[in-house]
Amino acid sequence: MLEKNFDPKLSERHWYEKSETSGVFACNPSSEKTPYTIMMPPPNVTGSLHMGHALTFTLQDVLIRYHRMRGFDALWQPGMDHAGIATQMVVERQLAEQNISRRDLGREAFVERVWEWKAESGGTILHQQKHIGVSADWERSRFTMDEGLSNAVRKVFVRLHKDGLIYRDKRLVNWDPKLQTAISDLEVEQREVQGRMWQLHYPLADSDGVIIVATTRPETMFGDMAVAVHPEDKRYSHLIGKHVCLPIIGREIPIIADSYSDMEKGTGAVKITPAHDFNDFEVGKRHNLELLNIFDQHAALNENVPEAYQGMDRFDARKKLLDALEEQGALGEIEENMHSVPHGDRSGVPIEPWLMDQWYVNAAELAKPAIEAVRDGRTRFVPQRWEKTYFDWMENIQPWCISRQLWWGHRVPVWYGPDGTIFVEESAEEAQEVANAHYGKAVMLTQDEDVLDTWFSSALWPFSTLGWPEEPAELNRYYPGNVLVTGFDIIFFWVARMMMMGMYFMDGKVPFKDVYIHALVRDEFGQKMSKSKGNVLDPLDLTDKYGADALRFTLVAMAAQGRDLKLSETRIESYRNFTTKLWNAARFLEMNGCVSDNAGLPACPDTISEPVNRWILDELNAAITKTEEAVNKYRFNEAADAIYHFVWDRYCDWYIEFIKPVLKESQETRQVASFVLAQLLRLMNPFMPFITEELNAKLFGHKTMLAGLEWPAKSRLADSQTGLHYVIDIISEIRTIRAEMNVPLKAAPVLNIKGVDTQQQTVITSMHSAICRLARVSDIAINQDGSFEKGTARTSLHGMDIGLPLAGILDFAAEKARLEKEIKAGEGEVKKIASKLANEGFLAKAPEAVVQENRRRLEEEQTRLEGLNTAHQRILAEM
Repeated sequence: MLEKNFDPKLSERHWYEKSETSGVFACNPSSEKTPYTIMMPPPNVTGSLHMGHALTFTLQDVLIRYHRMRGFDALWQPGMDHAGIATQMVVERQLAEQNISRRDLGREAFVERVWEWKAESGGTILHQQKHIGVSADWERSRFTMDEGLSNAVRKVFVRLHKDGLIYRDKRLVNWDPKLQTAISDLEVEQREVQGRMWQLHYPLADSDGVIIVATTRPETMFGDMAVAVHPEDKRYSHLIGKHVCLPIIGREIPIIADSYSDMEKGTGAVKITPAHDFNDFEVGKRHNLELLNIFDQHAALNENVPEAYQGMDRFDARKKLLDALEEQGALGEIEENMHSVPHGDRSGVPIEPWLMDQWYVNAAELAKPAIEAVRDGRTRFVPQRWEKTYFDWMENIQPWCISRQLWWGHRVPVWYGPDGTIFVEESAEEAQEVANAHYGKAVMLTQDEDVLDTWFSSALWPFSTLGWPEEPAELNRYYPGNVLVTGFDIIFFWVARMMMMGMYFMDGKVPFKDVYIHALVRDEFGQKMSKSKGNVLDPLDLTDKYGADALRFTLVAMAAQGRDLKLSETRIESYRNFTTKLWNAARFLEMNGCVSDNAGLPACPDTISEPVNRWILDELNAAITKTEEAVNKYRFNEAADAIYHFVWDRYCDWYIEFIKPVLKESQETRQVASFVLAQLLRLMNPFMPFITEELNAKLFGHKTMLAGLEWPAKSRLADSQTGLHYVIDIISEIRTIRAEMNVPLKAAPVLNIKGVDTQQQTVITSMHSAICRLARVSDIAINQDGSFEKGTARTSLHGMDIGLPLAGILDFAAEKARLEKEIKAGEGEVKKIASKLANEGFLAKAPEAVVQENRRRLEEEQTRLEGLNTAHQRILAEM
């Protein structure tokens, strides 16, 4: 017997543990079924579940559960990323609390400390995933630093180096002076900063006069190697080839012609600092300028600047230099200037373009086949518009800096001999053997101190997790994957790099056929969630409050392609009410003898005589078809919509209401009601796994979980020609008229219907009792001719004229007065809100939440006013 209320917490814990131990989540490499693969984006070992995770994992879980039920051998490959910088920061912060630095410990001891932290605290997110029902193949879980994946990383590095696609080069990098490491362009965030623009006067070296340049970073003057002017700028054409003398230090630098200088911007002359600006670096290469590094790893000025500035922090040096320039008369106008300053996304400090030796991947070469694979459709993006983002980045891709000055991560498999000779091998033993042969004697080697970018190992995820570089059966069976589900923010970080690496090492095969890019989860007003705004919704808190099924279904229902989710607790609560609706319907059927906990899964009768039963089977078939089509096209919201409307509207609100009077007497109806319930539980299971398993077990006593059953099949006894839609629309229309015209609940007039055809008359007659009961009318009069008597509210529907006689029930004059009063008040409210929303000052100053609330109220009032006007017209027509 079902309890009065569904308890999500007990159910979720019970059914997840049972599902996991039963092996239903596992793939079967020896199966003859068609494989279906999803590679789970590995969350950081430092991570905890946030709403973006909840969305992406839920969508993936729907896909994997659906395909299991459709008969596929489904692999959802889970795991975790070692998250180099993020993890090292966590452990370093813990050490700092004990006044210990990583250098106090030394590299080996520090790395051991990180492994200890990982064992104790890392991977919290994997346990959190289970709270929302993630049905990954946990026995196959991988970690990017485990032995197998580490072997793959070393093999890839060595192969790419031998193929000339990994090389060492001195280039500018984004140097994070706080974390003491290079970071990628994708780990740099631009922040708007209120700063200043200083004009500096550079005197000409061989004549009177100056060239004025402007900069937001005057301290980089010490590294200037030229002043650039546009070759077509007539103001400076006579100075090209001459020199200026840098203030303070007196070093002469040339005036060069380069189109990088913008004639329309500022003075048209630009200072060029090749070692500390990415654009200047390219100008320097074109003109063979010297690269002078003026900063050390802490972003303090080094030995290449005047002694008075050596060792000073860059910002302190700026103040000192400006004072000196002013004293020398070389400081010109100063303007307040709002401009973007690149910051490290984790450290939060301004990064410094810094010249240093690093390891690079020739990404442009690897990108070529990856670009073609998307162009020719071997891999497609859904929605398709994300292909443009992919192409824009891939076609302008820069060398990928893969070395990081960290201790936690995959150490670069490079060793240096006594004379600096480089040996790139998969192990120290192999490097030593090659080195000894090279030198003709045993020598001491030193391994490169750097580790690889976290995304280097992540780029191998689709094949390294399947056992590459070995060739187990899983590799050929589950690669390539069917779909990658991810957010747009890692198209560059991860998707593009998996495409490049996968195609290079897997014989040109793409790593996945589809890339589904889901939208962002925002708050109910469309604002980005952030702790500072106080609008963050925690998925674990929400599952505790409303249940995992409600949260999952909410996210799926709102996951429309290309549209961000505006999530609110109200929406989640409404889908919790959906689970309650389903539970109550099941309890009603149980109490009326429709189900038995020892009957097993119910079968449909061999023949069906009642139209209402053939109709609900047709509606079930339609829901199954719509759900299948929607999931196959990644239109998750449409799948949820099909399920919701079938369960709430068709099954609960209509079918159960239709059959209530006959349940006790009709075995056919009890069988059909039970069969449809069992089928809709299967239909819902990928979306709401917990309540569906609970109902399936308690109602039908079936030992096999829904997760291990087949997808519901369509019934051959369904009938789309029952005409039940006529009945539903008649009842709905009468209910609308009654509500709009304020007809008393106890009033039961005779329903008049004219102009019916044969099928309509047959179905209305057969459903006479249901119509009277649900529309609250005493009888139905069907006449083909004649007009309605005065005082009848009327409408037209499917070619029929429908009238509800209200004379003697309603006081038409009083109702007219009431409606006119409400219409007047409603028009005033609409005008007031519309006026507020048309006020630019209000829109500019009011919080977004207030603006959105006013828009919601306006829409609500307009809808209400429309109903009042319709009722008013009906009243006027009958007076």
